[in-house]
Amino acid sequence: MQPSIYAGIDIGSTMTKAIILHDEIVAQVIGPTGAEHRSLAFQVMETALEQAGVDIQSISYIVSTGYGRINVPFADKQITEISCHARGIAHLFPTAKSIVDIGGQDSKAISINSAGRPVDFVMNDKCAAGSGRFVEIIADTLGIDLSEVGATSLRSDRPARISNICTIWAQQEVAAQIAAGESVENILAGVHDALAGKIARMAKRLRLEGPVVLTGGGGKNPGLIAALSRHLGYEVLVPKEPLITGALGAALLGRELYEKAIKNNTPIATQPRLLDRVKLY
Repeated sequence: MQPSIYAGIDIGSTMTKAIILHDEIVAQVIGPTGAEHRSLAFQVMETALEQAGVDIQSISYIVSTGYGRINVPFADKQITEISCHARGIAHLFPTAKSIVDIGGQDSKAISINSAGRPVDFVMNDKCAAGSGRFVEIIADTLGIDLSEVGATSLRSDRPARISNICTIWAQQEVAAQIAAGESVENILAGVHDALAGKIARMAKRLRLEGPVVLTGGGGKNPGLIAALSRHLGYEVLVPKEPLITGALGAALLGRELYEKAIKNNTPIATQPRLLDRVKLY
């Protein structure tokens, strides 16, 4: 009998991710979320199915997660991003004890057990100051491409002091430092240090243990990774693709639910596999 195929889709505040799992990951797609959650859910799933070379009818179980998880009509179940990140990271890093997720609009820290289940978590979702959006706004202020921010900051010889972590006040402080002749490298290093300090203080409200894994868009920023490692006192580990861990966890949890139902000979409800419903939105 052919192994079953599972899908996970993670609709975050800024990026939407989809995973197709068939023993291992056979497709992964990442795209900007935008305003139309449902339309993008269909689009990334269609692209993932094309990559995997399968059709939607072949998927045994689909789990959605993230900020917009209720906007995936073809998902069989919705599971919180806390549980999905925990399961995805435990799969990639079996010895991990803690997760720091830095997304576009929030950040969170999660402690997990050896089974990949969340034990406790804390979250900052009240303002952009503890998120990737903070770095994006400062990059715009400095006129530097976001993809270059991390590497540029690592060239600093003396990180600037950024005393305001509030995004609006930090912009003004950065503008003042530019006017005073401070280098872009030192300003960015200071920004990363301030952001990492804020996130580390949040994370330490948990009983933080290593290994610590960083997920989300922050995992693509080497300057932030280095700063966070210093503030946490652990060398932060980063997945090869830090954006897809929630979607991966969703697919893995879907597999567990489906296999448990088969083992116990109990029915499991699934939604109609109608990707052409994208035309209705």
